[in-house]
Amino acid sequence: MSIFLNLVVIRSINIEKSVSFYQHLGLMFNKERHGNGPEHYACELENLVFEIYPSTEIDVNTRIGFNVESLEEIVNNIRAKGGLIITEPTSSPWGKRAVLQDPDGHKVELLQPTSEEQRNG
Repeated sequence: MSIFLNLVVIRSINIEKSVSFYQHLGLMFNKERHGNGPEHYACELENLVFEIYPSTEIDVNTRIGFNVESLEEIVNNIRAKGGLIITEPTSSPWGKRAVLQDPDGHKVELLQPTSEEQRNG
């Protein structure tokens, strides 16, 4: 039996601001609506769909992570846009790592794997 994660949904009180934040990480979104459900944004990443739905409440217990190719560039871009960097880029056993906060308070971990981790990934 094979199992893998195929969907992550977060909720946002300011969906346009959140979509902009994640676009600065390099994600590309499509606006969607299924039946009578709310309009939301979806991004396909290999075998995973990442969606942002509107909300009236903040839930800061969600933590998500992305592997990226240019950690320093993304962190500098987010900083220039006024975003919050929780943990500056540092070396870790998995590669270079930073933690950001999205507009709704979700912690977003970015990892730029070292060449060996990318090959073994």
